[in-house]
Amino acid sequence: MEKTISGITLECIKGDIARQKDIKAVVNAANAELTTGGGVAGALHQAAGTGLEEECKSLAPIKPGEAVITDGHKLPNKYVIHCLGPVFGQDQPENEILAKCYQNVLQLCEKHKIESVAFPAISTGAFGYPIQDATDVAFKTILEMIPKLEFLEKIRFVLYADKDLEIYKENLFRHR
Repeated sequence: MEKTISGITLECIKGDIARQKDIKAVVNAANAELTTGGGVAGALHQAAGTGLEEECKSLAPIKPGEAVITDGHKLPNKYVIHCLGPVFGQDQPENEILAKCYQNVLQLCEKHKIESVAFPAISTGAFGYPIQDATDVAFKTILEMIPKLEFLEKIRFVLYADKDLEIYKENLFRHR
């Protein structure tokens, strides 16, 4: 499922964020210490190997909304962009912090001339952000930034669950 806006293709797929072979950078829904964990962070760290954890040590800790970039190591991607989303009900204002995640990732893409990036559903797993609300923030933020993006050609959302994919698809076609 895809849509092109101002020359940038937005895609929503079901899949594994650690297996996006045609994407230059994948986004890690990281913890503050940038260590392996469950969900997205666990999948990316496991696939990337120990080099990713070693590289992350000097970059941690990060604060909610912040993003840092590392090499992809054994992943099929050149880069991993790690961002710390808000814990719903704890990190306030959570919608602004989540928007900062997307803004900071896209700014790093521009800085490093990255033409394709894949996002998971940031903060919707263990951090408890309701998927519909998080999806609204993601699309609103990305659509506001599209006119400022020079290098990005593709933004992919990689969802693990069918219900999450359906919510992203609905949002993709609701926004212009």
